[in-house]
Amino acid sequence: MHILFAGGGTAGHINPALAIAGYIREKHPDAHISYIGTADKLESKLVPEKGYNFRTISVAGFQRKISVENIFKNISAAGKALTSSMTARKILKEIQPDIVIGTGGYVSGPVLREATKLGIKTAIHEQNAYPGITTKMLAPNVDAVMLAMPEAKKHLKLNKVPYITGNPVRQELLRITREQAREKLGIDSDIPVILSFGGSLGAMKINEAVAGLIKWHMTGDKIYHIHGTGKSGYNDFIAKLSDTESSDKVDIREYISDMDICMAAADLVICRAGAITLSELLACGKPSILIPSPYVAENHQFHNAMTLKRIGAAEIIEEKDLSEEKLIDVVSKLIENKSKLNEMSQAAQNGAIMDSNERIYKIIMQLYTNA
Repeated sequence: MHILFAGGGTAGHINPALAIAGYIREKHPDAHISYIGTADKLESKLVPEKGYNFRTISVAGFQRKISVENIFKNISAAGKALTSSMTARKILKEIQPDIVIGTGGYVSGPVLREATKLGIKTAIHEQNAYPGITTKMLAPNVDAVMLAMPEAKKHLKLNKVPYITGNPVRQELLRITREQAREKLGIDSDIPVILSFGGSLGAMKINEAVAGLIKWHMTGDKIYHIHGTGKSGYNDFIAKLSDTESSDKVDIREYISDMDICMAAADLVICRAGAITLSELLACGKPSILIPSPYVAENHQFHNAMTLKRIGAAEIIEEKDLSEEKLIDVVSKLIENKSKLNEMSQAAQNGAIMDSNERIYKIIMQLYTNA
């Protein structure tokens, strides 16, 4: 069995592919797994680290905003669209996969289009509530459409019923209890714990608001707070707290490397609304305050966040409305209301799809059987 994955650009497209590939390899150690991505994006680092055969094509998205610079970018993108399809077709004929699976990003477009032309079985997995452009283009023609969130279905033209699979979640997040996590971190079992982060590079607006929140609750010393500033925000964040007395109940980090432990210990999580992060919040049953990034295509993080808001698992603060006063108001109303947090936690658990890997695996095996 030879499975080819195509997807990249961001971790949100790459990690689901790697999770699915890892699950297949567990079930079928002799399965051959390949991956097509771009040479200059994150997949070029992450995929080879996992030991998979990695091939590259050159592709770029089209710019919608009209400007002189973007006109030249679109001319370049048009040229790459032609050459990427030719390169993808050449690779497909060379490696002859049984199934091609796309997980999003511009790179998956030419690979899956050429695969369908060659009669190879194809599937796509969409992580977000609002599908990306590539998913919209591919959905009518692939053999299986897998959606993490059912809301995505209304935005797609489909020729067959899609599968609702959820997003693959890192298994280490599910292997530690709240009590075990707090013991590892040296946190009292009764104190409320807030976990906040804005991404590996950081989010300035979130850092500014969280700094104000920490100053607010440090005076009472009744909340334990873990915050990840991101690479670009650590020094500025520490500077914002310089006029505040230090506290052993505040843990400021540039990067949270033990997210499984910190997530398990938390009573409330403040973060962006990337698809994989939200799936992890649901799987861990964590109430959240979501601050969707306004800088992503199609404003898809807002649509993602609304799926948790609708089921009662999260509150939303749009970045244009974010301030330390607003964040303090929302946090104080939640952290002081244990019954509300418990309701949100239960709603998150009820909304989680815990067997995403197995659902996706079964669909792939069905395609393989019919290949």
